[in-house]
Amino acid sequence: MAWLYAEYIADEVLRTGDLVPSSTLEFRAGRQTLALTAYLSDLNDELSGIRVVSQFDEWLSLTAYGNPWQEWVRDRLACLGAQERARGRANPDLRLAEAAWRWLERTELLAPDLDTGLNWPRGGFPVDENEQVWTPAWQLGVPLGHLAIHLF
Repeated sequence: MAWLYAEYIADEVLRTGDLVPSSTLEFRAGRQTLALTAYLSDLNDELSGIRVVSQFDEWLSLTAYGNPWQEWVRDRLACLGAQERARGRANPDLRLAEAAWRWLERTELLAPDLDTGLNWPRGGFPVDENEQVWTPAWQLGVPLGHLAIHLF
């Protein structure tokens, strides 16, 4: 049930931000990255009600530019998987989170090359939205989720 609640929260945050249409793969990438962030950062099973808003600062930190979000996800999934094996019982929420991560890793989306403007000194050059590259879905979802949290 925790995974479904994390997806619900992510969906609400992205819909409120109104950054991309909800029918797009970009929206799904943002929702899955936010859901993974929410689910994997919930160490004390506090993913409910009013406490979610208090976790936004942590989610902003985890999704900030330059933060190794994908490494954090891999580490947390491995840790939770080890705990699951030690307990000897399956965790359906973890299975759903792992499936979301596999989708984010394997799916590539054609998107503007957001790093082109960052390669120049002082970042004074705008991003050319006509220059597109194939990008793993999580690389598009992380900044989308980060911005949506700011707008929430």
